[in-house]
Amino acid sequence: MMDASFWKGKKVFLTGHSGFKGSWLSLWLKEMGAIVKGYSLSAPTSPSLFEIANIAADMDSVEGDIRDFDHLLKEFHIFRPEIVFHMAAQPLVRLSYDDPIETYSTNVMGTVHLLEVIRQVGGVKAIVNITSDKCYENREWAWGYRENEPMGGYDPYSNSKGCAELVAASFRQSFFNASEHAQHGCALASVRAGNVIGGGDWAADRLIPDMLKAFSGQKPVEIRSPNAIRPWQHVLEPLSGYITIAEKLYILGPDFAEGWNFGPKDDDAKSVEWIVEKLASIWGKGAQWCLSDGEHPHEAHYLKLDCSKANMRLNWQPVWDLSTTLEKIVNWQKAWLENQDMNQYTICEIKDYMAARAKSRK
Repeated sequence: MMDASFWKGKKVFLTGHSGFKGSWLSLWLKEMGAIVKGYSLSAPTSPSLFEIANIAADMDSVEGDIRDFDHLLKEFHIFRPEIVFHMAAQPLVRLSYDDPIETYSTNVMGTVHLLEVIRQVGGVKAIVNITSDKCYENREWAWGYRENEPMGGYDPYSNSKGCAELVAASFRQSFFNASEHAQHGCALASVRAGNVIGGGDWAADRLIPDMLKAFSGQKPVEIRSPNAIRPWQHVLEPLSGYITIAEKLYILGPDFAEGWNFGPKDDDAKSVEWIVEKLASIWGKGAQWCLSDGEHPHEAHYLKLDCSKANMRLNWQPVWDLSTTLEKIVNWQKAWLENQDMNQYTICEIKDYMAARAKSRK
């Protein structure tokens, strides 16, 4: 499992560091002593975790577009990272219907640009390419998708993530091949996670942020797909898997250069209606919801991952159940509303998670 001491002094380049997942990962890496450089567009929401938790402190934070090859190349030459996490993306299904060109150019060609920069500059030992559980061809079946299932995706976002997986596989075979690791020294893995939730997420058109915004204002939140089932998990769960994979790639090279799933236990694949009722109960006074009227674009009804490989080969499994996760989210939101120091609050939550993970291994 992950070793916090490994990260002290490691030079880590993180794309998409101003986003929700990127902000949590930046803070975690810095807490473990890594030297972090972030490359991203400005924070995608206002408010944002990036600003509220002062993520840019104690790191080199660069505003840039993953599609800008020359700028990205320049920043790599300056920093010379050892480890790369690629998170920069257009992450929303419904926005992908409105702007498929931006979705594909960011999620597919952005990945091509990053991997080509790494190939040209050299010196990177570990690449963790972050995609999504939606990269799989979704057949709406009852069992989880394994890492060797076909890539696909109905909507432009999901499909773009399947394409990004194919891009990573091609670069791994063509330029970072395991048989030539002694020459290039680079190992590339792709990681796929389910619906991540946690404090500090204000993304548009997402269930938990919409609920918290409505509850805070004592207004009813509109729910559009109450029977849809998703593999909900706290954002720190898959991030712990990404960190573990990066360590394995750095130390053992191509032995772990493949696809990996990180999802919740089967019991935590819950319906939207279950989430809404549970979160409303935890929030308390002022929490109301209703069904949304009107037509909505197609979204997958049922999707979950088989994480047996991560469990067996990495000794990885989730440590916070869904009820604990929802309590953490409500507590984070209320701490922010009370004007607490959210940098320190978020770091404390990371430490609580690390302690829980360490305890689960005993």
